[in-house]
Amino acid sequence: MKKAIYLHIGNNYSVDMRDVVGIFDMDNTTVTGITKKLLDRAEREKKVFYATYDLPKTYIITVRNGKERIYVSQLAASTLKKRLAEGGGL
Repeated sequence: MKKAIYLHIGNNYSVDMRDVVGIFDMDNTTVTGITKKLLDRAEREKKVFYATYDLPKTYIITVRNGKERIYVSQLAASTLKKRLAEGGGL
């Protein structure tokens, strides 16, 4: 069995890095209608999890066993990218 490696996304939330499909900057990606529709749909389907209630900077899309989840984080995409390169930030 492989050891799970987790990415710390803020406020005691971590995600399995093997499940991460993408990390997206909130300011740069939510200007298009398609992204807003994606986030609205995920919210209605209760697939959005908030690692913060502060001003969100990123959202992380994960898929595990065919189930999509979106995590909203106050950390910058560059910070999360750095944590990925360093092994997760735990």
